[in-house]
Amino acid sequence: MRPEPGVTVASSFAGLCVSDVTANDDVRRILVLCCTRLRPRVMTVVMAMSGLAAVFPTCQAQETVPQAPAKKTDQQINVNWLYGSYVPKEVPLRSLTNHERVKLYVRQSFTTPGIYVKTALFSIGDQIDNSPPEWGSGFAGFGRRFASRQGQFVVQNSFSSLGNAMLGYEPRYDRCRCSGFWRRTGHALLRDFFTYNRTEKELRPQIPLFVAAFGAGVVAGTWKPNNDLVGEGYRSVITQAGFGFLANWVGEFAPDAKRILRKNKGGGTSAGKN
Repeated sequence: MRPEPGVTVASSFAGLCVSDVTANDDVRRILVLCCTRLRPRVMTVVMAMSGLAAVFPTCQAQETVPQAPAKKTDQQINVNWLYGSYVPKEVPLRSLTNHERVKLYVRQSFTTPGIYVKTALFSIGDQIDNSPPEWGSGFAGFGRRFASRQGQFVVQNSFSSLGNAMLGYEPRYDRCRCSGFWRRTGHALLRDFFTYNRTEKELRPQIPLFVAAFGAGVVAGTWKPNNDLVGEGYRSVITQAGFGFLANWVGEFAPDAKRILRKNKGGGTSAGKN
């Protein structure tokens, strides 16, 4: 039996935070592993979302760079329509209150358009694969797949939000307070499998996230024709491992992509005037 991505990458974590030179080879190896082992439809979805992001706008915790106090309290709650919740580099990382966790859960699950964009993209992948075939390939089948995916995502977010709150774990992605493509990529990969506890400094395994992914897959299996509960849970975990890393990666480099687009747009405007 071939090792799966979530198992194989664990052995490479120790080298990700050592130095640029050490991290480069490890990250390249892990990226190749993730891309070759993920299911084709998962890769189709994540590549599509990466494209949309360009069009629209001993491992240790990061050293906190001294920053001026945030002017707005809601700067701790940032949910992008494409890559989810994040903490900007310039905002000090602190543990969320229970009220903030509820606010973040509502935005992630219901009020941010991104959850429905993600649902639509995954549903398109299911439609192309005709999975499950019992639902047919027409518009009605797509509607059932969309409802199934949306329900699964909400269940997963509910489980993970509850687990993170009980353990005091950080539910957001914090952009790397570092420089260099491979160091930032390594941080995005590391944070897919590890998060901070209440100290916002000590790293802990993302147990609530992956338990929630497995549980949501099992729940979704109850309304699918094949009733393969364990298989659905397993596939949900693998999807979370691959999609979670790529969402982190897009969120990490999104500000850079926006700056490049603005610069090119400004340059084009100036050239047109001249």
